[in-house]
Amino acid sequence: MRKLLLLLTVVTVGLVFIARLFYLQVYNNKSYSLLDDNAIRKVYDYPKRGYVYDRNGKLLVANQPSYDVMIIPREVEPLDTLEFCSLLKITKEDFKKTFAKSKNYSPRLPSVFVPQLSKTDYAVLQEKMRKFKGFYIQKRFLRDYRTSIGANVLGDIGEVNRRIIEKQPYYKMGDLIGKQGIELSYENTLRGVKGTKFIQKDRFNKNIGPFKEGRYDTLPKPGKDITITIDSALQEYGELLMTNKRGGIVAIDPSNGEILAMVTGPSYNPNLLVGRERNKNFSKLFLDSISKPTFDRGLQAQYPPGSPFKVINALIALQEGVVDTNDKVSCRMGYYYGNRRLTGCHHHKSPVDMNDGIAQSCNAYFVNVYRRIIDNYDDAGNAMNIWANHAKSFGLGDFLNNDLSVGRPGRIPDGDYYDHAYGDNRWGSTYIVSNAIGQGEVEATPIQLANMAAAIGNRGYYYTPHIIKKIEGETIDSKYTTPKYTTIDKRHFEPVVQGMFDVYNKGTAATLRIPGIDICGKTGTAENFVKIDSVKTQLTDHSIFVAFAPKDNPKIAIAVFVENGYWGSRFAGRMASLMIEKYIKGEITRTDMENWILTHSLENEYAKPYSGEPFKINGETTLQVIDKVEKPQNDDLNNSIKIHANRPNPN
Repeated sequence: MRKLLLLLTVVTVGLVFIARLFYLQVYNNKSYSLLDDNAIRKVYDYPKRGYVYDRNGKLLVANQPSYDVMIIPREVEPLDTLEFCSLLKITKEDFKKTFAKSKNYSPRLPSVFVPQLSKTDYAVLQEKMRKFKGFYIQKRFLRDYRTSIGANVLGDIGEVNRRIIEKQPYYKMGDLIGKQGIELSYENTLRGVKGTKFIQKDRFNKNIGPFKEGRYDTLPKPGKDITITIDSALQEYGELLMTNKRGGIVAIDPSNGEILAMVTGPSYNPNLLVGRERNKNFSKLFLDSISKPTFDRGLQAQYPPGSPFKVINALIALQEGVVDTNDKVSCRMGYYYGNRRLTGCHHHKSPVDMNDGIAQSCNAYFVNVYRRIIDNYDDAGNAMNIWANHAKSFGLGDFLNNDLSVGRPGRIPDGDYYDHAYGDNRWGSTYIVSNAIGQGEVEATPIQLANMAAAIGNRGYYYTPHIIKKIEGETIDSKYTTPKYTTIDKRHFEPVVQGMFDVYNKGTAATLRIPGIDICGKTGTAENFVKIDSVKTQLTDHSIFVAFAPKDNPKIAIAVFVENGYWGSRFAGRMASLMIEKYIKGEITRTDMENWILTHSLENEYAKPYSGEPFKINGETTLQVIDKVEKPQNDDLNNSIKIHANRPNPN
């Protein structure tokens, strides 16, 4: 019986081994890989990241050598910890903490112990590395930013975390990856491909030489160089104008969608996020919850577009056939419904046609126009859907599907939005007249407003805004070279363009003209409410401006938003005009405007007591948007959608 049991055991074990070998060789699709062999040590040879140039060929980002001290915990032998820490300029506590972290990651796999040694520290340490078993030095490349501007555009690189490694096995602990900006958007293009050397180990885990005489070793492939669409001179000038101010500037070439400048204020020097101080510097920047230097206001800040949105309503009204350019409406310092004023208005001329309505930014005119659009249909929800589809065709209310690393969709409300807010068939045009003047529930980012201006300048089409101009050895994605058309017929654009041109000739930006350049623009001002100690408090208004130039075949479209900037033509309008002149002429002739901007700071405005978020009622931001040449009294301003939330449906 014992012999039978022994025989049965041997046969069973044999069958298990045979079955396992059969499975591994026949059914298991996972092929043998040197990278998974524990008897072979892998040493990576990191490539140089691709260079980044601006549209004019100026080198913005290069590389500089860096040296990481690597550790394989299981190979570490007793060492003079104090000497080692002194050489690395770390404390003994840092040593213990990092060693434990590395061991927890993997006792047998290499990881970074101390990153990014300087050349001097590397030279001192290299001579004594033989004394510290289990440690070795690995060369890699850090970024060398040849500029102090465009941190939000260029981005930075940093170490991968476990989450990234789990999703992308290409990366190993200690590898660097693009974290923001161009470095993130074009990581796969810029990073190149790591080379690998395979080292054979003996049974004592000691290196005995190249595996198979280096037959399977691979060389690194350097990253590809890229050229971006940014004009670094224009970007630098925009950041100069934004000094001591908060907001965003986005400039686009309407003829191809290339982003010429993408300014956020405040910003920071990209070199702060290079080297051993990167993490500490990034924490300081990220945790600054007041000025938010890492928050890209040009791409992520969603603001009420204000009066620049009036031109969209003008185009929709023309397309829907509810207004003629010669139609005139009455303005009595605002728009009245019955005996109640829904919106104030600074404009004193009456009656008002479309040209004056745009040039002088008459609220009463555009509330009339907007109500005609909605009331043209029996069902307000259906009308809102039609209106929303027209607005969205300009790239508003959704992501632009660009190649930027961050962004926000903005908001264009539709019929379902208001049905949810008020109930089906329980609302009408008087509930939502704030949309007429770019307020209410409408929100947009500066890049969306710049793209909107480009579409108007092109008389009905735009190219997806993008930041890549050229990739070494590759062609640009066709989605950036294919025009997108709005739902508005081309013939309707000329009167609106003329109205925007007259904003500079006789309207709210008449003092901002640039000699020799025909500019079409639109001013905007947004009231700024916040909660301070749970009390609704009004702070200084925001300043908005959109423009394109020249009037025909425009070369630049721009949107400027300056927080707490008073009114549209005060800060944003001046800055937009100067940016346009800088790009088209290459020099500034309106030095009076330039000096004014450079000598006027808004830091005192930002220092006023403030806490919390923009004032909200029922979850919606309450910001009134009007235009004005002179700042009117606050009682000229009235919120509409909230005041009339309970008014019976006039339809």
